[in-house]
Amino acid sequence: MKEEERGRKEVVVVLVGPPGSGKSSFAEAVVGGSTAGRHWVRVCQDTIGNGKAGTKIQCLKAASDALKEGKSVLVDRCNLEREQRADFVKLGSTLHADVHAVSLDLPAKVCISRAVSRKGHDGNLQGGKAALVVNRMLQKKETPLLTEGFSRIMCCNDDGDIKKAVDLYNDLGPSDSLPSGVFGQKSKRPVQVGIMKFLKKADASSVETSSGPKLALTEIKPAQQNPLPKQENVEAGFACPMEVEKGLNDKMENEEHAKESDYCDVGSRTLAFPSISTADFQFDLDRASDIIVDTAANFLQKFDNIRLILVDLSEKSRILSLVKQKAAKKSIDSNRFFTCVGDITQLHTRGGLQCSVIGNAANWRLKPGGGGVNAAIYNAAGESLQHATKKCADALRPGTSVVVPLPSTSPLRQREGVTHVIHVLGPNMNPMRPDYLKNDYTRGSKILREAYNSLFENFASIVQSYMGKQNSESGAEKSASGGTSPNDTKMKREDSHGSERMKKHKLFQPIMTAKQQHECTKVNAPNCHDDAMTSSAVPSQTRQVDNKRNDVVTSKTWGSWAQSLYELAMNPEKYKNSDSILETSDEYIVLKDLYPKAKRHILVISRMDGLDSLADVKKEHLPLLRRMHSAGVKWAQKFLEEDAALEFRLGYHSVPSMRQLHLHIISQDFNSASLKNKKHWNSFTTSFFRDSVDVIEEIEQNGSTTTSTDEKVLAMELRCHRCRSAHPNIPKLKSHIAICKSSFPSHLLQKNRLLSSTMHMDRT
Repeated sequence: MKEEERGRKEVVVVLVGPPGSGKSSFAEAVVGGSTAGRHWVRVCQDTIGNGKAGTKIQCLKAASDALKEGKSVLVDRCNLEREQRADFVKLGSTLHADVHAVSLDLPAKVCISRAVSRKGHDGNLQGGKAALVVNRMLQKKETPLLTEGFSRIMCCNDDGDIKKAVDLYNDLGPSDSLPSGVFGQKSKRPVQVGIMKFLKKADASSVETSSGPKLALTEIKPAQQNPLPKQENVEAGFACPMEVEKGLNDKMENEEHAKESDYCDVGSRTLAFPSISTADFQFDLDRASDIIVDTAANFLQKFDNIRLILVDLSEKSRILSLVKQKAAKKSIDSNRFFTCVGDITQLHTRGGLQCSVIGNAANWRLKPGGGGVNAAIYNAAGESLQHATKKCADALRPGTSVVVPLPSTSPLRQREGVTHVIHVLGPNMNPMRPDYLKNDYTRGSKILREAYNSLFENFASIVQSYMGKQNSESGAEKSASGGTSPNDTKMKREDSHGSERMKKHKLFQPIMTAKQQHECTKVNAPNCHDDAMTSSAVPSQTRQVDNKRNDVVTSKTWGSWAQSLYELAMNPEKYKNSDSILETSDEYIVLKDLYPKAKRHILVISRMDGLDSLADVKKEHLPLLRRMHSAGVKWAQKFLEEDAALEFRLGYHSVPSMRQLHLHIISQDFNSASLKNKKHWNSFTTSFFRDSVDVIEEIEQNGSTTTSTDEKVLAMELRCHRCRSAHPNIPKLKSHIAICKSSFPSHLLQKNRLLSSTMHMDRT
């Protein structure tokens, strides 16, 4: 019993919908139909006061009491506005419960019809007055967002969706959990019949005979028909569930949409950062300002539509004054690079600046200790930043940085809209702090320059991801409107190296040092433009690979972000205290994947220099590959002892994104928030993923292995790796995988390609 309680996590389901959408029916169906042992409590404001309507405070108390008793809660209120939902989200988070939203997005006319015609309603909202109430409430509806703190949002667009949602919660056991994300939300919805038009078509007799007061619908004046405000939605496009005075609204909505889109776009392309090493690390301000201006100017020359903001708390800040003067002398565009006096954690609420990414002058331990900017950011972001940081890195070396995505539950994300924090560590000139450089400004200036370059490069990668997402969404909309064929849209959306995307977004140009640009020109490397990203910690390197099939020499450039495995393999002693390293030997290192794509996902990394990928592997490397495979099997067995329900594949990517040959050991549940897009999915479930046993066999027979460089397979449609059914997006695919019981394809059941607790494991 104690073990069961330890594994149990309660759930708060916040129902969202106007009167007549079916919230009470939903809650009653879950409470009365639960068959999996989870105890549900319905908290309904219409009946909370001893069978009569009560208050929100009473609902919160009832929900709190139920959660403390180990019961899950269904919040049966309209909850159409974020402010109305916020207290329930906070309550669930405080009591360590999963907080879900179920949005009942039925057509407006359905809700009105039900509300008008029902009798004996708990809150006495029925008859003619119900139509006006529904109208008024829908005008204020705000679509639920993950950024509010929900871990899961499920949108029900018809009665069939509602039944599926009820069944899902009925089958949810005490220790079960549901996948995170947004499910069922439609990007576009047919425009509903206007409320006033619908009401005019209503049966007058049914209105007059209702229990509510009589209403002469024809007396409603146009001035009372307030147009619906445009609904804000970050996760997906949303069309209002009804239309009021459509001709007037279209123009207003288009203008508002353009303004919001531009505002959101600017924020996603803006980095706010503090001066690095000039406070506690006592770096000379004049030298520091030179480096800030130089690195910012070089960075902005390579990219359009990016904005950098240097922030300091003091109005008398000398570093801000120096940077401002020197930037003006260099004629840097003051709209793209400027200084700001203020708290970096309150730029939006206090200064109206929209910044999705902020830099943090961190300490080497990546801990919230100390003072200044580091302490302020950790305090503002809450404990979720500490947990997220630990998942990304354990420590920083001077001159490097690390990107940490902020969880949706972070107060800094919810209040300021900050999606990422980039921790960066500069040089130390303070004898009382670690890594003191003894006033060696030659070395110190080099490290500080590397730190800013690393900060800006990581920011570029974030914006690149954002722009790619925007391009994907616009391509999907264009395809839906008949502008391009679905296949063309898929290719443009998924091919991250496509020339068209390079033309549309100059941001996709890589950052390269002068030396790297010279090397690229010298070897005429076709991939250098697409793949190179420099690193202050590890220089980019261009390797020539002999392609025997085509009798040509091609080159591969590894960017900064792709060098980390190589550095770890060559210098494991620097990371000996890392929690991510599971095993180290003279030949390989076993490492937890920092962005796992499944419950269990680890890497076995070769330590042999010059062995970057499968393209470099020859027959003499077979003993190493066998030992790496054996290590992978050993760890798979260990994980299976902990969870016998898991199943594993061991394999290599045909064209890896990270330098240094590494073997993936990945469980086949693919239940991970880090699996976000089509490229992630197809890299593990198509021919792009080469099973380890096949690679070893092919090298034994042919002396080398064939690797497909055609990355179009990564743009293929999403298909279940078990039953091969197709799915439109990752959330729907994950929902399907969670319940799919089909057997794996027959070829995976042969030669130990698939490892499970019921199979004999050959360590080759």
